[in-house]
Parts: sequence; C-alpha cells; structure tokens
Amino acid sequence: MKKYLIIGAGFSGAVIAEQLAQNGNSHITVLDERETIGGNCYSERDPETGVMVHKYGPHTFHTNDKEVWQYIQQFCEMVPFVNRIKTIHKGQVYSLPINLHTINQFFRKSFSPNEAVEFVNVLADSSIVEAQNFEEQALKFIGRDLYEAFFYGYTKKQWGCEPRELSASILKRLPVRFNYNDNYYTSCFQGMPRDGYTAIFEKMLDSPCIDVQLSTKFDSTWEKSTYDHIFYTGPIDSFFNYKFGRLSYRTVYFEKNIAIGDYQGNAIINYPDQDVDYTRIHEHKHFTPWEHHDKTVYFKEFSKETEQNDVPFYPKRLKKDMIILEKYLEEAKLNPFITFAGRLGTYRYMDMHQVIKEALDIAKMHL
Repeated sequence: MKKYLIIGAGFSGAVIAEQLAQNGNSHITVLDERETIGGNCYSERDPETGVMVHKYGPHTFHTNDKEVWQYIQQFCEMVPFVNRIKTIHKGQVYSLPINLHTINQFFRKSFSPNEAVEFVNVLADSSIVEAQNFEEQALKFIGRDLYEAFFYGYTKKQWGCEPRELSASILKRLPVRFNYNDNYYTSCFQGMPRDGYTAIFEKMLDSPCIDVQLSTKFDSTWEKSTYDHIFYTGPIDSFFNYKFGRLSYRTVYFEKNIAIGDYQGNAIINYPDQDVDYTRIHEHKHFTPWEHHDKTVYFKEFSKETEQNDVPFYPKRLKKDMIILEKYLEEAKLNPFITFAGRLGTYRYMDMHQVIKEALDIAKMHL
C-alpha cells in the first residue's frame, strides 16, 4: 500500500487525493492548517440571512475544458450562471468587461461595432510595439482615457503598486468587446454549484483511503521517508523556510454588512476610483438567483500586502519575485519525492478550472 501526504485541502489537494484514492490501495493523509476544507473556495450559510456565502471572496466556475467540466459535475449540480460585473466610475455605472455599451456610454456616442473599433484604434497608443508592463499593455489596446477610468485605480488598489511595475502578462488578453455581450467570461461552461463549494470538497474527500486532518500546520522537518510521495499546495517559499527570501503576495479582507431586501442588484460591482478605499462589493444572494432570501449580506473587499500572519491570495510576480522564485524552483528539483502544485505551490495566478486540470494531470502521473 502506498502512502501519500497532501498539504492543503483546497482544489489542488482535494482533487489529487480523490484521484489517488480511486485505486483503493493507497492511504492518503490530507493536512490543512485551517479548521475547514476547501481552501479559499470554502462556502457556508450565513447564520443571519441564510445566504450561501463564499467566505474568502466570490468564486464563479467557468472553463472551456470539457474534461474539467465533466469532472466537477461528479460532485455537484452546476446551475448555469452568468457573471455580469458592473463598475462605478465617478458616480456612473458601467458594464465590464469593456464592451460596446461601455464605450458608447463613456464617450456619449452611439457607435456601431465597426465605428467603435475604428474609434478605439485611434485612442490606442500605436507607438507601443511590445508591451513591457501592465500599463503599456492597456494603453496599447484601449488608450489612456479608458485605461485610467477602469483599470489604473482598481489595479493600483488591488496590487498595491503602480501598474507599470506589474507584468504585461496579467493583462495578456485584454477583454474588450465591440458588441453588447456583458458576460464577464467567454468560457463554454459556466455555473455555480447548487449546494455551494464546500459540499464538493466533502464528496471529494469522502473515502476510506483519505484521512483529513484540519487545524494542523505542516512542518517541512517532518519525517519524509514515512511517505511514498508528498504533494505540497502551500506557499513554496514557506516550504523552504524563506531561505531565499519571501515572495510577495496580495491578500484581501472583507467588511461584512447586512441589509433588508436587495442591496446593489448585482453579484459584483467594482470601484476603480482611488477615492474609494475598497476594490469591489459582492452581494452573495445574487450568486444563487434560484434561492429567495428576505435579508441580504454583502461584503466590501479591501486589498493589502500580505504580512506574516495573513493568508496569501494573489502572487504579485514582480521582477524581484521572479528572481527569488527561480531559486526555489531549482531547490524543488532536488526534492523529486515532493510535487509542488496549485496557485501557491507554483507561485502562479490560476483560476479554479486551471487548478483542477493541473491536479488531474499530476494525479495521473502517480496512478
């Protein structure tokens, strides 16, 4: 019987555990320092309103990968859900991503699609051939007016630095549409789990081969020879006790509010203006439109630099980070019995579907 240790009970760890348990001849120990499974995808019913809340921020499931879509539906009913994000700039509500309605509303025009394409092409900074950073990437495609209205302030609040310090890859595929499609995603498959995300993890980890230990912090000095293989989904710099320095992350925190009825009429509204401290407000009853609740719960979301006791959310991947990361990746190669996975383990920004795909691929290598 093979023995595996998995650190982290988010999607990376849970999918790997579920897949390894398939052969029935393995013992898998899953550790998580939190007292709940699901990582940042953990969801729960708000006790006062009964609304299903995504405790660590909103998660909308979307993918173009049919294998991932079919896989996740083994553990839940995915109810079709379209995420339509709004943004409030200088007191005016606009649709995101930037689309024909946004362009016409912002510039007080009534362009046809072709006219809007020509107009935005004139606004775009044609002198930028190869964008070197986030700001240049935006200016190259949409010009300064739209960039400063919808991206500059929001990005600065979200990442805590000037957008020109960030990689152009963050904005690699700038979502600008020259039609009235306000679906935030273009993925073929989009949905929300009817019973929340936590129910998915409960089913994934429900196996006699899997032993889940919560409120248990992993210590890299543990006796590694006890296990045939270790899968680590926590921060890679933490695993190596920050020997090459700390990688920079942004974290988020929330201000919870209760109201009667409907607070903002939409699941997510962004606030790109710098005179507003928070980045967005999410009202979670709108993620489950098939439910009815007399009260509502909404959260103002704030972003800040990750400190020692904070949960890291978003890898910043600044130039200095990439130098440090390379050292950790080289160190990881010296540990072939350990696989680093997930957003934190690989220090990459990944959506849920990408995490699941990576975990499925990793598990196949060990089956």
